[in-house]
Amino acid sequence: MIIKTEKSEFGDYLADASNIPGGAAERVFVPETAEEVAEAVKAAEGPITISGARTGTVGGAVPFGGSVISLEKLNSIVKIDRDAITVTAGAGVILADLQKAVEAEGLYYPPDPTEWSCQIGGTVATNASGARSFKYGSTRDFVRKISLVLADGDTISIERGKHIAENGKLRLTTHSGREIAAKVPTYRKPDVRKDACGFVSGEGVDAIDLFIGSEGTLGIITEVELALVPKPSGSLSGIVFFREESDLLDLVRAAREASFATRAGRSEGIDAALIEYFDRHSLDLIAEKFPEAPEGMAGAVFFEQETTDDNEDALFDAWNELFEGHNAEMEQSWFAVSENDLAKMREFRHALPVAVNERVVRNKQKKIGTDMALPDETFPSFLDYCRGKLDSSGLEYVIFGHIGDNHLHINLLPKDDNEAVRARHLYGRFIAQSIMLGGTVSAEHGIGKLKSRYLYVMYGERYLNEMADLKRAFDPEFRLGPGNMIDRKYL
Repeated sequence: MIIKTEKSEFGDYLADASNIPGGAAERVFVPETAEEVAEAVKAAEGPITISGARTGTVGGAVPFGGSVISLEKLNSIVKIDRDAITVTAGAGVILADLQKAVEAEGLYYPPDPTEWSCQIGGTVATNASGARSFKYGSTRDFVRKISLVLADGDTISIERGKHIAENGKLRLTTHSGREIAAKVPTYRKPDVRKDACGFVSGEGVDAIDLFIGSEGTLGIITEVELALVPKPSGSLSGIVFFREESDLLDLVRAAREASFATRAGRSEGIDAALIEYFDRHSLDLIAEKFPEAPEGMAGAVFFEQETTDDNEDALFDAWNELFEGHNAEMEQSWFAVSENDLAKMREFRHALPVAVNERVVRNKQKKIGTDMALPDETFPSFLDYCRGKLDSSGLEYVIFGHIGDNHLHINLLPKDDNEAVRARHLYGRFIAQSIMLGGTVSAEHGIGKLKSRYLYVMYGERYLNEMADLKRAFDPEFRLGPGNMIDRKYL
């Protein structure tokens, strides 16, 4: 195990993609095994911040004192089981490496956070999701087993289906024989398809789900077993442009309903793996990188549909009919007929966050971005509300993202300090509107240190105290993930 004590050696361990300033630590531990993680926990003094690839945007991996434990060396893919269709991997395995390894075996791991350089342990700790969550759900839906080191250095393994809460309570036994009794929070989660706000809650909770999305506050994930699916044999995809926003939104509703009907067995055909959205400002922002994009469009949709040799032609016809029925600009739209075409479309999707970051750097300001998801019935009014406020504000902005799940990212791009203040004020209004309409304040990025006050607005003091009680059961001295998710005053 590597132990760093010189401040000059800490480097990137004091920051993550949130760019929160002021990170500080006394020591950095870099263990190579789960046993060494336990040793590091026992050797560390005071609070412990868990470090993975540090791709998170809410400051979860930024330490403010105490020790850092980096899981980067737990990077072995232990086993790919073709019979059980699972993969077992260390917490430090890079997502892109895992996906390549299982695809080489004819298998497929669907969760696809935008940043593929993240580590598997981090995706489980944050219940990461992405574009393909529209069809496959979030990371939680694929976790079958996890191994953890707890705050006192004890260890535990939890398999899905083995420990279910009864009467709101869970009882677990660690590898040393210690019993842990925990009460599951009682708040009601929002009725949305994507949510990364706090611990799971309610009756009949599986113990494994308490740790998925717990953001390093209950235990340190060292190894995971993940379910896989057979690798799709083919795909149909395209970036389709619209001159009218209303036609685009009607198309999204129709594609969503058709996909749900197919999954429910009520029909056969359209079943989108993802439905992504770009507003007109997004198209304008990346026009320099993609001059072939048509001008004067109100927005675009990027879709993917998995296919087989038997149904490829029928699915192309079904999608074509759907787009033509909603006045899509078919002659100017792009459809993938090869892997190179598909790669270009994904490059188009990923070019937007890059362009946003470039604009932010040029303006010498910080991006202010939303991460809210809404129920089906309130999403249209939320989008109308936000767009109205944005247009009247005079601020530069783009709206893009996972519209299939009613989850869009609004990125505000202030040009100076005055605009930054106005942008933060708008962000607060969007948070309040999302909560009022039954949405979540964080659909995929988590809470971390940046959004704990919004979690309070969403759930209130009573339920934050319930979350604190749950943490106390596993971490009585509140060592793990200090400042993450739960405001210090509740601890």
